[in-house]
Amino acid sequence: MALIRDSVQELARYRLRVWAAIALVLLCFALLIFRLFTLQVLRHEDLLAEAENNRVTVLPVTPNRGLIKDRNGVVLASNYSAYTLEITPTKIQGDLDAMIDRLAEVVEIQPKDRRRFQRLLADGKRFDSLPIRNRLSDTEVARFTARRWEFPGVDVQARLFRQYPLGEVGSHLLGYIGRINTKEREAMLDWDEEAQANYRGTDHIGKLGLEQAYEAELHGITGFQRVETSAGGRAVRNLGHRAPTPGNTLKLSVDIKLQHLVEELFGDRRGALVALDPRNGEVLAFVSKPGFDPNLFVDGIDSENWKALNESLDKPLLNRALRGTYPPGSTYKPFMAMALLNTGTRDADKIINDTLVYHFGGRAFGSPSGERGGAMNMRRSIVESSNVYYYSAANELGVDRIHAQLQPFGFGRLTDIDLQGEVTGVLPSQEWKQRRFKQKWYPGETISLGIGQGYNAFTVLQMASATATLVSGGQRFKPRLVREIEDVVRHETRRVSADALTPLPLKPEHVAVVKDGLHGVTFQGTGTRVFAGAPYQSGGKTGTAQAVGLRAGQKYNAALMEERRRDHSWYMAFAPLDEPKVALAVIVENAGFGSAAAAPIARRVFDYLLLGQVPSEEDLALMKEGKAMAPVGKPRPASEWLLPGQVAAPSPASGASR
Repeated sequence: MALIRDSVQELARYRLRVWAAIALVLLCFALLIFRLFTLQVLRHEDLLAEAENNRVTVLPVTPNRGLIKDRNGVVLASNYSAYTLEITPTKIQGDLDAMIDRLAEVVEIQPKDRRRFQRLLADGKRFDSLPIRNRLSDTEVARFTARRWEFPGVDVQARLFRQYPLGEVGSHLLGYIGRINTKEREAMLDWDEEAQANYRGTDHIGKLGLEQAYEAELHGITGFQRVETSAGGRAVRNLGHRAPTPGNTLKLSVDIKLQHLVEELFGDRRGALVALDPRNGEVLAFVSKPGFDPNLFVDGIDSENWKALNESLDKPLLNRALRGTYPPGSTYKPFMAMALLNTGTRDADKIINDTLVYHFGGRAFGSPSGERGGAMNMRRSIVESSNVYYYSAANELGVDRIHAQLQPFGFGRLTDIDLQGEVTGVLPSQEWKQRRFKQKWYPGETISLGIGQGYNAFTVLQMASATATLVSGGQRFKPRLVREIEDVVRHETRRVSADALTPLPLKPEHVAVVKDGLHGVTFQGTGTRVFAGAPYQSGGKTGTAQAVGLRAGQKYNAALMEERRRDHSWYMAFAPLDEPKVALAVIVENAGFGSAAAAPIARRVFDYLLLGQVPSEEDLALMKEGKAMAPVGKPRPASEWLLPGQVAAPSPASGASR
C-alpha cells in the first residue's frame, strides 16, 4: 500500500511539473506573440522608418555660391574646387595631437594649419569634419589615400572655395565669407525649418559687405543625395538625388577699374571716396583705404594676419566710407546756403561784410590764413569759402532750423545703402544734445556748425548722397551697389537699383545759385589749380576739417603736429555742370587742405568717367605721394588701365614675322 501511495504522489508531482512547464512555454509564446504584435502592428511605421534610416542616408549637397560681377562683367568673387584633408575629432581614437604628428609625415601640415584647426576645435565643433589642410595637390591626395587605413576619422573631401581674384581691390564693398561660428549657429535656431535645412552641409556664410548683405541671394538652395549604406556606414548604391540650385549672380553698378584707379591714387594714405550717379543712385566707386585681402578669411584667418589687421593703427578693417564719421568742414557751406534760401533767411544778393573775425558771446571766431574777406554775396561766399558769412548764417538760422533743413539731404540718418553696418553720424539739435549729454544747448555752440565743425560728424557716403540730391535739383535715391540680380537657372534678370525717394522741393533758381558758386570754385576759388585745363565744366567745394579740437587762442600749425592729429582734406563735387552724371565726396585723412589732397583725386575720377582717361605714370606717382594738382604728362586711355593679374594685350605688330 505504501508503494502504491508513493507512486500516486510521484505521478501527481510529475503532472504538476508538466503543467508548470506547459504554462511557462505558453507564457513565453504569449510574450513572444505580444512582442511581435507590438513590433509588427503597433510600432510598424516607426520601426520601418528607423530601419530605412539605418539603410538609407541623406547627404546634403552644397550649392555653388553666386558670382559677383562689376557693371562691365568683370568677376569679383567666384568659386573653385579643391581637395581638403579633414578630421572628425569624435572619431579619433587616442591622442589627437599625436595622430596629427603622424599625419604630418604623410602630408605637409604647417604650424598655421594646426593653429587654424585648434581655433575651429575651440569653437565647439568636435562633431564636425574640420580641415587640417586645404588645397591638397593630386600627389598629396594619392599619398594619403594609399595610407588612409592608418588614420580612422581622417578623410579627403572635395570642397568649393570662395575666391576674390582681385585681392584687396574693392575689399570693403565685397566683404568676405567665413566659417559659420557658434554664435551664428545658435542664431540659426530661430530660423524657420526650411531656412535651417538650406544650411545643412554648409560651412560658410557671408560675414561682411555684399557677401553678408546678399547672403540669401548668393547662397543658393541645398540639394541632397540619398544613398544606401552598408552596416559599416559605407555608401553602396545611389538611390536618387535632387541637384542643388546655385546662388544668383550679383551685377554691380561699380566700375571696378575706376575702383582700382582710386585705390591706387590714395597710395598709402587713409581715407574714402564714394561716387554716385545722381540720376539713379547707382554707386560707381566705393573706396575705403587701406583695405585688406578678403581671401585671408575664407579658410579662417591665421593669428598673425589677424593681429596685423586688428591692431594696425591704420585700421584696415574699418569701412571708412560707411562707418567713418568726420566733421565736413567747408563742404557743408553749400548746404547751409541752400538752407538760407529755402527758409528765406537770406537771398543770394545780400551782402555780408567779412572782416575775417566773427564775435559772439565774448568769443572771436576766426578765419584761416589766406582768406581775403570783404563784401560777400552768396556766390562769392562759396567761391571764397567765407567763414564769417556762415558763422553769421548759423546764428541767424539756429541749430534746430539747420537740423530741419539739412536732415532731408540725408545728414544724420541712414542712407539705406545695400550694406549692413551703416552709421547715422551726427546732425545736432537741442533735443539731440539733451538726449545724448543731458545738457541744454548753448547759443555759442551754434556758430561753428555753420562751417561744418562743432558736433557735426557725417560719413563720406552721406556727403556724396547729399551732393547728388543737391545738384540734381532735389531728386533722391537710395544708394545701391547692386544694379541687377541674375537668376542663373531661369536666366532672368531683375533690376534692384534706382529706388527713388520723394524729391525735395528745391526751387530751380536756388539750386542754380549754389551750383554757380560750386562751379566758381573750380576756376576762381580753391580748386583752380586742380581743374586747370579740364575740357569739361564741373563744380565742387574743398573742405578742411579738424581731426582734433584746439584750445582757445591756439593756432593750427601742421608742421608742429603729429601726423594723425592734422586736419582732414575734403572735396565734394559733381560733373558735368549742366546735366550731372557723377557726384562724389572724398576725404583724405590728416592730409591738410582739401585742394591739396582730396580735390586732385576727384579730378582724376572725372577724367576717367567723362574723358576715358587715366593718369600718366608720372602723374600717378605724384598722386600717391600727395604732390599732384592738375594732371601732368600724357594721360593714357582707360583701356590701358589693367586690373591686378591682367596682362596687357600684345600690339598687332609684336608677333609679326619679318
